[in-house]
Formats: sequence, structure tokens, C-alpha cells
Amino acid sequence: MKRSFVLFLMMIVVSGVGVAGIAGAQTPDATELMKTAHLNMYYPGDDGVAKVDMRITDKRGKTRTRKFVILRKDWEEGGEQRYYVYFFEPNDVRRTTFMAWKNPDADDSRWIYIPALDLVKPISANDKKSSFVGSDFSYEDVSGRPWTDDVHTFLKEEELDGHPTYVIESKPKKKDYFARKLTWIDKDSSLILREEYYDSKDRLQKVFETLEIKVIDGITTAVKRRMSTPKKKNVTELSFGDISYNVGIDAKVFSERFLKSPPREYIQE
Repeated sequence: MKRSFVLFLMMIVVSGVGVAGIAGAQTPDATELMKTAHLNMYYPGDDGVAKVDMRITDKRGKTRTRKFVILRKDWEEGGEQRYYVYFFEPNDVRRTTFMAWKNPDADDSRWIYIPALDLVKPISANDKKSSFVGSDFSYEDVSGRPWTDDVHTFLKEEELDGHPTYVIESKPKKKDYFARKLTWIDKDSSLILREEYYDSKDRLQKVFETLEIKVIDGITTAVKRRMSTPKKKNVTELSFGDISYNVGIDAKVFSERFLKSPPREYIQE
């Protein structure tokens, strides 16, 4: 009798722990997940250099290519950073340079140097949704949208192409060019594997995908990325190569002077 009673009590205790465990399970913090994913995607290391092959394919299957090198330096983790882009190909954009000073707390500053005119031209900070050199990526897509611009909600966990992921819904805090966004974050790498942007009528506007991941200098990196625009049936793929992190890029490189005179130590075909 006593042994049966003890077993009965043990079953109650174990059951109670199980129930408490389930009741105490916390929903993942959507904002923290988005912050971590953003930092991993757009702030790896203190700076970085990479050569990029861009392939743009329209609905007729016609393909255009761009080849460029991109330099990045972070002033603050998750905060101000600067970008410098130099184009090698095609010939009509060769020697064109682009520079952006990103400030999550204010409007970005952007410039482009057009060699045919020998002209440095500022680009409107309000043009963040405009196409980056004719691709499906916008200016904002290149450097990433700050997680602080949106309100995030955790939706679920699910598998995507064999990767366990967290699925987050994000809505802009202020009226913007999309009404909501769904993001799939890889549990293992905390990189963004997929994003879907919807308009106010819940129509799919564009889709971002990470196609390939590699470890570079100890940093897990999305080395192949794709942006598609379903309505236009356009697709742009970016392939990153010759990637280096923490190379100590001089801050003076990110100035108007270097738009006309590229830093040759980093600009090598």
C-alpha cells in the first residue's frame, strides 16, 4: 500500500513539473531575434571588403550583369556605418562609384560619381525604396532596414528548405513602402533566410532569399542572395567573393575625395 501511494505521489509531482514547464515556456522575443539577424547580416566584423557579381534577369529571360567591389566600415555596432562601391562592369558604368553614410537615427547621406560627366551627385535620402543600379534590390536593401523602424511579432517556428527557423511579422512604425513583412530567421546561424514584403492590400511585392551560406574568417556569411519582384517577374542575384573582414579600412576612404580617386589597395580586378 505504502509503495503504491509513493508511486502515486511521484506521478503527481512529475505531471506537475511537466505542466509547469509547458505553462512557463516563453514565446521568443521577436525584436531581439530581428536585431540579432540584422547585425549578423549587415554588421559582420568591424569592416569588410567583397567583390560582387550581380545578375539581373527580366521577365523575358534577358540578363544584365554588374561587377563591383563593396567596402563597409562600422562606426557603431547596429548604428552608423559607411559603404563605398566601385563598378568594374559593364563598360557604361565602369569607374562609377557610390557612397552611403548610413545613420539609423536620421536620413542617410548618399553620393554617386559619374565619370563620363566627372560629376559627384548627391542622391536624395528619401529615395530608399528606389532601385539600386537597376536591380530588384533597393538602396535600403543593400545596407539593411534597421529593426528599430518596425514593430515585430513572433508568429511560429517552421522548417524552411531543411533549416529550422523562427518566423517574424514586422509592420512599419510609420507609413512606408510596405505594409507588413514576414521574415524567416535560421535558428543555427541567426541569418535571414527569407523575407516577403506585402502592400496594404496584402499583395506580395518582393521576396528576398539567402541561397548560400559560408563561414568566412570565422564569420557565418550569406554569400549568395536573391531578390525577386513577382509583379514585374524580375530577379536579381548577388554573389559575394574574395570576402575579407576586419581589414582596418581607413575612415578617410569614405569621403567625396575618394569617389573620384578610388583607394587602389582595395579596388583590384
